Amino acid sequence: MLVNNSNVYYFCIVNLKTPILLTLILLLGHKIQAQNCNLSIRGKIIHLENNEPIEAAYVWVIEAEEGAVSDKNGNFTIKNLCSGTYTLTIQYLGHKEIRDTVTLESGTFTKTYRLEEVALGLKSVEVHGHRDAVQTTTAVSALYGEKLLESRGENLGESLKRISGVSTFSTGNSISKPVIHGMHSNRIMIMNNGIRLEGQQWGAEHAPEIDPFLADEITVVKGAETVRYGPEAMGGVILVNPAPLPTKKTSKTSLNLVGGTNGQMGNINLVYVGGSHKIKGLGYRIQSSAKRSGNVKSPGYFQDNTGVSELNLSSSLGYSSSKLGVEAYYSLFHTELGILNDSHTGNLSDLENIIENGRPFADGEFSYEIANPKQRVTHHLAKLKSHYHISESWKLNFQYGFQLNHRQEFDKRRGDLNEKASLDLELFTNTIDLYVNHTHKNELSGTWGINLIQQANSNVPGTGVTPLIPNYDMVNTGLYAMEKYSKGPLEVEAGVRYDFRNVSTARYINQELRTADLDYQNFSAFLGGLYHISPDLTFNSNIGSAWRPPNVNELFSEGLHHGAAAVEIGNSDLKSEKSLKWINELQYDGKRTHLELTAYLNPISDYIFLNPTGEVFVSLRGTFNVYEYLQANALFYGFDFAGSYEFTDKISAYLKGSIVQAKNRDEDNYFPFIPANRMDWGVSYDFAKGTDSRTNKITLSNVLVAKQNREPDFDIAPAPPAYALFNISYNKQLIIGDDKLNLGLQVQNLFNTSYKDYMNRFRYFSYDMGRNVLLKINYEF
Repeated sequence: MLVNNSNVYYFCIVNLKTPILLTLILLLGHKIQAQNCNLSIRGKIIHLENNEPIEAAYVWVIEAEEGAVSDKNGNFTIKNLCSGTYTLTIQYLGHKEIRDTVTLESGTFTKTYRLEEVALGLKSVEVHGHRDAVQTTTAVSALYGEKLLESRGENLGESLKRISGVSTFSTGNSISKPVIHGMHSNRIMIMNNGIRLEGQQWGAEHAPEIDPFLADEITVVKGAETVRYGPEAMGGVILVNPAPLPTKKTSKTSLNLVGGTNGQMGNINLVYVGGSHKIKGLGYRIQSSAKRSGNVKSPGYFQDNTGVSELNLSSSLGYSSSKLGVEAYYSLFHTELGILNDSHTGNLSDLENIIENGRPFADGEFSYEIANPKQRVTHHLAKLKSHYHISESWKLNFQYGFQLNHRQEFDKRRGDLNEKASLDLELFTNTIDLYVNHTHKNELSGTWGINLIQQANSNVPGTGVTPLIPNYDMVNTGLYAMEKYSKGPLEVEAGVRYDFRNVSTARYINQELRTADLDYQNFSAFLGGLYHISPDLTFNSNIGSAWRPPNVNELFSEGLHHGAAAVEIGNSDLKSEKSLKWINELQYDGKRTHLELTAYLNPISDYIFLNPTGEVFVSLRGTFNVYEYLQANALFYGFDFAGSYEFTDKISAYLKGSIVQAKNRDEDNYFPFIPANRMDWGVSYDFAKGTDSRTNKITLSNVLVAKQNREPDFDIAPAPPAYALFNISYNKQLIIGDDKLNLGLQVQNLFNTSYKDYMNRFRYFSYDMGRNVLLKINYEF
């Protein structure tokens, strides 16, 4: 049998190649299937020294030739990478470069990178000024830049109303204090350049003794921050921080001029900042401001004796090197405030008549004179702070603060007594903070420390009346520890604190010496987390226990509180307040859209509140409503929202608001002086052309405040009706050589609306302020 060799050859070749081809195809398919190119690297870049996020750090994947720039939160993401091993470089000016090897197998690789500042001695590198970052996973909002510039000339409380969830508790139109989620006074801690402000904060008319002009940024922390800052931070914290001092040769001056038509107000502020050429790392700042205004005007009449006179100054001197930092700081705040004449009535019928009338019977007239009743407050604050880098990862910090708060309140009295203060208090406070920070190139960082506070409050003799509160001495010792874990988009932190407080009081009543010696102690803790769901979307949740021992005025007030025009009765049996605040925030920051939604739940045991009794006190100095301090279990809850949207490059809008409820769980009713529901919205048009970044914008806004229907069972007068206020503003920036000139024109209460705010304690006697036109000039040279 003959065989066709060619066919056999072809048959053999085909049969030989088939399994090889199939094998190659299968191997290639497996290879294609295994090569996943949908992987990503996500990370967070922060300062090694203080965990502050670094914006605009450059990240580069060498093998993939792909890169990214970190956002304002320090986050970055590099997508569409295939599985394999890559070399990652991270660079930021003035910091050591990081080079890391990353192996991608599946999903997303996440890591936190801490950049270390380069030492001072290296050529062309300067040490940066030091300012500790706000290291918290709870809800944080801040005023800075353009928004802070728009608020110049306002007191601290009014400035912070620009932040959702923050309102004011006021006494007339010139005295206001910030309220966070329904809490104020001794439940809100204010930090003045890192020092807890210690003044007579227990009164509704005791405004914070602080000049907002000294701030480069004002930050509001809305969570319970007892562990981090101490017992008075159970409702939140307000951080008033100046800019870091310069560390190289520089010179900068800033001048602010503010004028207002209502009250014919004038306000001037001057700041000079400099750095030494001979001593690298040495910087200084000098700041001063003055304010004068007369009687404010409600629609149709002037409010007699509502003028303000204020003079402030501050100075700082600091030195920074790669290892050591030292700063000395001093500030003086002095103010004289008139108290509305019509809040002090002569007899019971006068009091009843003015409350029924809702406004003073006389139209009044304009005057700069500040007569009795009035306040005069002087506050000195001195600080010495130092830090030393023990190693690359450990930093030792020491801070000492001294404060003297002198408060005088003058009442209408006869003869020579009219020149003497009816309430004359001097509060001396010494604080010592000693703590260590540890930050590592891995995911862990933390702070351990001890805080000591010593206070002495004295009634200055010679007032001729029984002191409203006794003399007292207070000592508080706090030990705390906090740890944070950061990895890529995730941050988790926890902390614990123990405080012990001793309060000793003494005063004479009817020639009888009355003393008390009280001890308070408590543990507090918190647990919080923050997760960057995407580069644009962040969620954070924080739950913290908090406490606050009763203040001396809540325990022992007995008599007429002149500035508040009320008689206050204390309760020596009051217990410490204890709370557990849970706060959650969702934040979206897209190309044109910004949204924030904050929800909170805050049950408080033994909540202390000042309650109107319905009784009146009649004396030779007038007739006054009587209030008493009571205690009940409370439930605070609500939410804040804020958002903005850019319709076009020219037109944008914002919307923000807040709802807070405070339920008395014992009586099944509501507490007095809780903010009503409010909303603020506005539309802006930007006149700037093309890529011009200079401000040139007009904004029309509207504030809507509902009637406070959640009232206690009894109040001296019913809650005022809802109101709506329109405001308009125009802001423009001019560049003059190397200098900047910022101009602002604002009209508040554009239509001169008559209204009363529920949170104004003088709403019983008068309407709030009418139209006010403000001109603001800021020149930086």
